[in-house]
Amino acid sequence: MLTYLIVIVVLALLFDFINGFHDTANAIATSISTRALSPRVAIVMAATLNFVGAMVSSKVAKTVGGSIANPAKIENGVEIVIAALLAAIIWNLLTWYLAIPSSSSHTLLGSLAGAVIAGAGVHAVNWSGFTQIIIILVLSPIIAFALGYLIMILIKYIILWSGNTSRSKLNRLFRTLQILSAGLLSYSHGGNDAQKAMGIIVFGLVAAGVQTDLEVPLWVKISAALAMGLGTSIGGWRIIKTVSGKIVKIEPINGFASDLTSSLVIQFSTHIGKPLSTTHVISSAIIGTGSVMRFHEVQWGTVGRMLITWVITIPISIALAFSIYFVLFRLIF
Repeated sequence: MLTYLIVIVVLALLFDFINGFHDTANAIATSISTRALSPRVAIVMAATLNFVGAMVSSKVAKTVGGSIANPAKIENGVEIVIAALLAAIIWNLLTWYLAIPSSSSHTLLGSLAGAVIAGAGVHAVNWSGFTQIIIILVLSPIIAFALGYLIMILIKYIILWSGNTSRSKLNRLFRTLQILSAGLLSYSHGGNDAQKAMGIIVFGLVAAGVQTDLEVPLWVKISAALAMGLGTSIGGWRIIKTVSGKIVKIEPINGFASDLTSSLVIQFSTHIGKPLSTTHVISSAIIGTGSVMRFHEVQWGTVGRMLITWVITIPISIALAFSIYFVLFRLIF
């Protein structure tokens, strides 16, 4: 059992590390694209604030650790976590290699559900809790798109009302504001995304009988925060290129609006303890703000490919985790 727990912790931290460089683009792509920040400064800032954000709360971790299944009552809980993490890591690496901004949240939650089905049966899944998480995952990008659209319109009206329409002055102003908004987004990203790895570790600890509740130990918080910060410091250049240039041209104005929108949506979800896809939220905010700036220049082909990936991630992750569990713990061990 101790060996399995060590494997869980290592895999969870590896997932968090991959999540860091896989999702680095989410927080810093717009500020790099508009040259508000240099890539090196942006990554260091994102890594630092990701760490800080990850240490602040544990509401999302408790949701991940207890909403899909009850780790205290489930059969084969430790093996289930191992299969789920392996599936999530494989999908994250594949989508990173293909430069597709896929969701680490979707794959982790889908993988956990698939592994539970394989290891304990369909009845072991808390379908009510799983459905609530799916609803948040589906609604949050829609909200981010709509809110981004409205915020961008509001900013345009404020600019027209102020009479300051000099493009060079506006770009300088919003590049400065982007530094603040990128920092806030990095902090928000750490506060929601790092907690998913914390939650999966706690799931394993409870399933193994090491602890009886879903409280996140301090060592889990620190290790998960460090793993995400370290992963972020490496950067995900493949996805940065997709997010920063292949959806719509990003200028300082809509870059700031996108970061602000994403931060508001992520912070609210973290406050109520619900995991969401920061990837989907940020991409949707960029599409929403970009539609106001230049609707006809949005690369809808890229958006379509992203949507397809968003839709298929959960079912593929369920099937992948189910298969991994079956091969590892039914055929091999």
